[in-house]
Amino acid sequence: MTNKTILVTGGAGFIGSSLIDCLIKENQWNIISIDNFDSFYSRNQKERNIKNQLSSSFVSFFEVDFTNKIELNKTLDKYENIDTIVHLGAKAGVRPSIENPYNYQISNIVGTQNIFDLAIEKNCKQFVFASSSSVYGVNPSFPWSEDNNVLLPISPYASTKVGGELMGHSFSHLNKIRFVGLRFFTVFGPRQRPDLAIHLFCKKILNGEPINVFGDGSTLRDYTYIDDIVSGIRSAIDYNKSMFEIINLGNNTPVKLSELIAIIEDVLDKKALINRMPEQPGDVPVTYASIDKAIKLFDYHPKTSLKDGIKKFSEWLKSEDCIK
Repeated sequence: MTNKTILVTGGAGFIGSSLIDCLIKENQWNIISIDNFDSFYSRNQKERNIKNQLSSSFVSFFEVDFTNKIELNKTLDKYENIDTIVHLGAKAGVRPSIENPYNYQISNIVGTQNIFDLAIEKNCKQFVFASSSSVYGVNPSFPWSEDNNVLLPISPYASTKVGGELMGHSFSHLNKIRFVGLRFFTVFGPRQRPDLAIHLFCKKILNGEPINVFGDGSTLRDYTYIDDIVSGIRSAIDYNKSMFEIINLGNNTPVKLSELIAIIEDVLDKKALINRMPEQPGDVPVTYASIDKAIKLFDYHPKTSLKDGIKKFSEWLKSEDCIK
């Protein structure tokens, strides 16, 4: 049987490289991985993410910025058909988007349109899009359900993800290409971006440095382990029951920031030095996913607890020589 061709954008990143590891093991995909090594965090970490993938006969990696349509098309010109696109690449981060919203519009709106155009040109039939829990904004209707049609994003990053979902609906309708948008809830695990809380906290606590805690520690997040997210993406790649869906991928178990810190202290067997900071603009007080739809459509069942996931993450962090 001839392998299908799949394109993964953001392929050197946390979620993208983890998905590609999964796809390699299946021995049934020709995988095109693209990444522009955005300077938001270290190129070295991304290169470590894909080091073993570069020797795989199933993976073709290209360094290209998908906001540059000419270079994108030139890079992928030899591929006549791409069966599936998983668009994980994006300008990430809520707080930085407030400082530079223009760059987020270019990457997450214009860049996504370029990938849509590529999908049409390459006869793609399945398009999986990485959205975010941030699209819900400050929403008191817990747990957050995909049926909630009132989205009130409070950061430029979140607004671009809402935009991507809406663009996806018209794209799917006009071109008869299946679009599955996945709203990720606070993904963590090995390879996690270094700007995110669990990575920052673990590294600083291990190094004996104080951690910045914004607010009083009462904010809640629905932390979701990377393997569970990859499982959901994998189901989205195979999904064929309808032409357009938006689906939460979370853990359905919000945890207070203060409790997260206590779990990290327990796993690392080391107390945190806490530097109290004011609340940050753009941060929502709670994220809380309803996963009923994911269970129904994907048979999605998160398997990794927060504590077990932090244990696995801390082992990776130490092995990566990321601490002093």
